[in-house]
Amino acid sequence: MDEDAIADLFAAFGPVAVRRMFGGAGLYADGLMFALWAGETFYLKADAALAEDLKGRGSVPFSYEAKGVVRTMGGFWSVPEEALDDADDLASLARRALFVAHAANEAKAPRAGRASANKAKPAGGASAKKPKPAGGAVGKTPAAKKKSAPAQD
Repeated sequence: MDEDAIADLFAAFGPVAVRRMFGGAGLYADGLMFALWAGETFYLKADAALAEDLKGRGSVPFSYEAKGVVRTMGGFWSVPEEALDDADDLASLARRALFVAHAANEAKAPRAGRASANKAKPAGGASAKKPKPAGGAVGKTPAAKKKSAPAQD
């Protein structure tokens, strides 16, 4: 399927960017991949709730074979056949998948203020970490690694 056909299929959802990958394509909106096309099948990014809804409609998780082993990715589920014939249904599912993509992106983004929160902890408390000395080994400084000459009388 070419990019124009994919754009037409998702027209009720809105504009999508299509990026070729691994013999298929990733579908992007708001800069996030919310769906993929592989082996003539569309798959939507899904959390547990969307996956359960899609499973109830006959969808299956995305799977592929690598080195003779079938691997399944439960984070992407096939678009139900009837949704491919109903632009509003497909648009609704695509919006849910985009919501999942946004939630996943926010969950992995570093939290603002995390570094400053660590600095606010009192020094020397039970949870304070002691700095490791230079030279690698804990409890040994570079000077302690050298053998001293025997004491002379």
